[in-house]
Amino acid sequence: MRDEIVLSQEQIQSIVRRVGRQITARLKDEDKIPVIVGVMKGAMFFFADVLRQIKCPVYMDYIKVSSYSGTESTGKIRLDHDLHMDIKDRTVVIVEDVVDTGLTMHYLKEYLYKKHKPKQVLIAALFNKKPFRKLEVDVDFVGKEINDSLFLMGYGLDYNELDRNIPYVYCAQEEDIERMDVDRKR
Repeated sequence: MRDEIVLSQEQIQSIVRRVGRQITARLKDEDKIPVIVGVMKGAMFFFADVLRQIKCPVYMDYIKVSSYSGTESTGKIRLDHDLHMDIKDRTVVIVEDVVDTGLTMHYLKEYLYKKHKPKQVLIAALFNKKPFRKLEVDVDFVGKEINDSLFLMGYGLDYNELDRNIPYVYCAQEEDIERMDVDRKR
């Protein structure tokens, strides 16, 4: 139970600083102010922390999509909340928690290009699970590569909305899921 820590608070902050520096270096010479877009709800902490590490002018917005039910991806992407900003001809960095199958990022990139017409769309992810891709998607700024089939929780990552508030990332075990199923009935 929560004993298999994948990223400690200190490791997360080190990743956040590194990714913030990388994004700054990539965006600092843009003609138009870039837009950093957080994918809610899972990326909310990573999004906020990385945003504070970017040392050049940026706008921020968020988008909400869903594709998970419990511990499994449904494979169907649903847009729950669209952007409020005009991103036409601007560089956009999508900040995501986990890129695994690539379905959500593929959907988001196509959707943004088709509807909002940005200059370019880059992706930053706390976790990149490349071996699990169903659609190829490049992650431009990677926090940590994961090659195992782990169900990650904490630091925004959840199981049916629980454990997002844990300040580190752990690999959920069967007993964690069972405990949360019991907790959800309260």
